[in-house]
Amino acid sequence: MSDQSAASSRRRIHSVSDLIGGLNALLEDRVGRIWVMGEISGLSRPSSGHIYFTLGDERTRIRAAFFRGAAARVPFELKDGLEVVVYADVSIYDQRGELQLVVRKLEPRGQGSLQLAFEQLKEKLTAEGLFDVERKREVPTFPARVGVVTSATSAAVRDVFKVSGQRFPSMRLLLSPTRVQGEGAEHEIAAALDSVSRQPEVDVVLLVRGGGSLEDLWCFNTEVMVRAVSRCPVPVITGVGHETDLTLVDLAADVRAPTPSAAAARVLPDRDHLSHLVTQSSRRLLAGIRQQMRDRHEQWSRERDVLYRLAPSVRLAAQRRRTEAAQRALIQAGLHQSRLRRAELTRHVGLLDSLSPLAVLARGYALVQRDEGDQIVRKETDVSPGERISIRLSEGQIRAVVEESD
Repeated sequence: MSDQSAASSRRRIHSVSDLIGGLNALLEDRVGRIWVMGEISGLSRPSSGHIYFTLGDERTRIRAAFFRGAAARVPFELKDGLEVVVYADVSIYDQRGELQLVVRKLEPRGQGSLQLAFEQLKEKLTAEGLFDVERKREVPTFPARVGVVTSATSAAVRDVFKVSGQRFPSMRLLLSPTRVQGEGAEHEIAAALDSVSRQPEVDVVLLVRGGGSLEDLWCFNTEVMVRAVSRCPVPVITGVGHETDLTLVDLAADVRAPTPSAAAARVLPDRDHLSHLVTQSSRRLLAGIRQQMRDRHEQWSRERDVLYRLAPSVRLAAQRRRTEAAQRALIQAGLHQSRLRRAELTRHVGLLDSLSPLAVLARGYALVQRDEGDQIVRKETDVSPGERISIRLSEGQIRAVVEESD
C-alpha cells in the first residue's frame, strides 16, 4: 500500500451537521452565556411571537434571536436604534451556519427597563390625549357615595376609613377590594374600578395604595390601568404610593393626591369646617334678612307717602284748600279794590263838591234864574223890569219880580 493510500485511510471527514454541532458544543463549553452590548437594527416580529434582530456596533454585527417566552417578560418596546445589553447563549444557526445570539435577558443600556417602559408608554398615551387637562372632571363637593378601590387588608384602606371618621363619619363608602401588586394585578384593579363606578349613587372613586418600589407599583403604570381610569364614568382621585411617587394612573386621573389619606381628605367634606361655614352663613343670612326688612320698610314708607299724596281724597282736600285759599284771596282782593274804589269815589265826590254850585251857594252866593226857561241870569241885560225870577239860595228858594236893572 502506498503512502498516499495510507494517508487517505487515516483522514476523518465530517458532515456539515456534525461540524455545526461540534462548534456549538465547543461554544457552549468554552463561551457559554455572556453579556453583549450593541444597537438593535433590522428588528422583525413574525406571527410566531419570536423577535429577531441584528446586534451591532461601529465595527461588526451579529444576528440575535429572542424567543417568545423570554421576550414576553420585557416590559418596554424594542425598536431599531435602541442600545441594549443582552444576556445570551452564543451558538451557530444550523440551517445557515451563521453565528448568532440566543437572547435570554435584555435590558436597555443606561437606564432601567421599567423606566424605559414608563417613558415609552407615557409618550404613546400622551399622543392619544389621555393625559390632557381638558379631560379632567370636577370632583363633587358633597358626594352621595364614594367608591374605594384598594386591597381590603392594606394600610391604605385603613387610612381612608380613619380620615372618613374624622372628617365626615356619615359619608357612605363602598369598598371594591382587589390586589394592588403582582403579575396580572392591573386586570383585577381595572375590573374593580369598572364595577364600583357603576354602583348606584357612586359619583367619585378613590384609587389608593401605600408606597413601594417601582416594581411594586408597576401595575399602576400599565396601559390597562390608564385606559380603565380614562373610561371611568365618574371622577377618579388617585393616592398611589408616597408623595414622590408618580404613576401613569396619576396622570390619567381627574385629581392626583400624594397619599391615600390626602386622597380621602380631598373628596370628603370636613364636618367641623362645614359646621363653621353653616354658622357663618346663618349669621350672614339673618343679618341679610334684617337688612332686607329695614330696606323693605323704608321702601314701603316711601311708597305709602307717594300713594297718600296721589290718593283722590288727598288731592281733593288739597284742591279744596287751594280753592278756599283762592276764595279768601279773591275776597281780600275784592275788599281791597272796594276800599280803593271807595277812596277814589270819595276823592271824586270831594272834587265834585268843591266844583258844585251848591258849594258856592253855601258860601253866601245865590243862583238867579228866569222863570221862563230856567235860564240862568248872568247880567242885568238878561232880564227886564217886571219879569219874574227865581233866586236859589243855599237853603230854599225865593221868587221875585224885577223892578229895574242897572
